[in-house]
Amino acid sequence: MSQNLNNPQEKATPKDKLLILTLIVIIIVIAAMAVAGFLFIKQAPDTIQGQGDATEVRVSGKLPGRVVEIYVEEGRHVKTGDTLVHIHSSLADARLAQAQAMEQAAEAANKKVDAGTRSQIIASAKDLWAQAQAASGITEKTYRRLDNLFKEGVVSEQKRDEAKAAYEAAKAAENAAKSQYELALAGPQAEDKQASQAMVNVAKGGIKEVDALLEDTYLIAPCDGEVTVIYPNVSELVATGAPIMTIQKDDHWAVFNVRETSLKDITLGSTLKVYIPALDVTTDVKVFYIKDLGTYANWQATKSTGDFDARTFQIKARPEKPIANFRPGMSVILKEVKK
Repeated sequence: MSQNLNNPQEKATPKDKLLILTLIVIIIVIAAMAVAGFLFIKQAPDTIQGQGDATEVRVSGKLPGRVVEIYVEEGRHVKTGDTLVHIHSSLADARLAQAQAMEQAAEAANKKVDAGTRSQIIASAKDLWAQAQAASGITEKTYRRLDNLFKEGVVSEQKRDEAKAAYEAAKAAENAAKSQYELALAGPQAEDKQASQAMVNVAKGGIKEVDALLEDTYLIAPCDGEVTVIYPNVSELVATGAPIMTIQKDDHWAVFNVRETSLKDITLGSTLKVYIPALDVTTDVKVFYIKDLGTYANWQATKSTGDFDARTFQIKARPEKPIANFRPGMSVILKEVKK
């Protein structure tokens, strides 16, 4: 009992010493591995992944009507000028007939103005003027005779004044008949001719407007490319400007969204080495477009101090050589920037 009180702590056994030594060795090994990893293992560079893209053109027309026939199908490759669809509009046909009728009416009215006054009207006006001249001549002689008799005291002043009034009235009628004859001889005024020609031009403009609509009766391909989407079906109605189909142009490129910290070696005209996993192809592309995507695409800083928000830029690069079977949507991996 007294011996236990004199030695309260028992001595460590060899087993305990071995366990402690093992723990110390493990800690030293882990620390050594951590130091080695920090010194020798480098962080792999960030992978920049983009995708294939191409220009898409929507084919639409000005003519509202019904789809009569579609000459292509989705997936077909077309050339510029190929006929794509036939659209018929009975309303446009009716407007064309109306515009043509208006043009014919305007042309007829214009010809009538250009032809001038009818010869029968001119002859009639000339005859009336001749009658007025004859009447004026008779009344003038009567007035002269009565005036002489009045001076001789044979007739009264009343008779002389009545003869004078009749002569002046006949002279005025002669002048009026002469004016009517000259007016009939001159024909329509220049203003009338201009107005008539303007109506003809208006009618012709109406026909041109309808013809412009009817040009879109048959829609043709505006470019070379592949028909990717056809929106209406045969017999369906389409409105003015409604898209009929989409053509994907043969101008494929790769597009990347890159943090600005990775842009130091990338400029317009830079050549990039890229890998396309779907085709197992490595090729070169040339940068032709760089533009920031705005604040909505910023990379936010993870530290409150010592870091900054990075803008995101969109880069487009076109293959230097055509790539067989390269399609929009395929993944494109940026490998390096060539110097």
